Amino acid sequence: MKKSIVLVLLVLGFVTIVNAQEVEQRRAIQFSGLVVTEGLSGEPEPLPYTSIAIKGTSRGTISDIYGFFSFVALAGDTVVFSRIGYATVEKQIPDSLNIDRYSWQQIMSSSDYLLPEAVIFPWPSREHFKFDFLAIDVSNELRAKADENLAKEVLEDLRYTIPVDGTETYSLELDKIQTDYKYAGQFKPQNIFSPVAWKQFIEAWRRGDFKKKKK
Repeated sequence: MKKSIVLVLLVLGFVTIVNAQEVEQRRAIQFSGLVVTEGLSGEPEPLPYTSIAIKGTSRGTISDIYGFFSFVALAGDTVVFSRIGYATVEKQIPDSLNIDRYSWQQIMSSSDYLLPEAVIFPWPSREHFKFDFLAIDVSNELRAKADENLAKEVLEDLRYTIPVDGTETYSLELDKIQTDYKYAGQFKPQNIFSPVAWKQFIEAWRRGDFKKKKK
């Protein structure tokens, strides 16, 4: 029994040494590049926040706001590019490189996923729904209340009082980060000199957006 255990340990130790030697023989590479996708105009544009990982490991990085990435990999590694809404791509770093740097530009294609149709009912059965639907009170009072809730002034108030959702917050934060990068080290342009901003101000003043609303 003891001889079997010793034999197993020797085999495992040998395999570990061989794997370690193989890793040592593989050249360390500074893997850098850009991740881009097709823009609305048909021209390539940077694709930020793309996950770039070594397949089968926890090593990797993400592309920055300009689509740039750079990290240390090994020659022969398979790199996986993935991002929500885009097709996953795999790229193998050549194992015959004679230098310690390797650049790559990865083009990501958008991918649309169609989910199967789902019909959700808040009632346990169609019969319950039919019974409750026929029992709905459609009195004039309710109609007046509905018209009141859909009034232009009410909807305008909701536009400015309802907090933004996660998607809108994410978009606003990305716009802010992009603006900060764009004007880093320089003064941001002032809207007071923008004819577009003045046009929007005059239109809002004519609509009466700055008038105090009667309570």
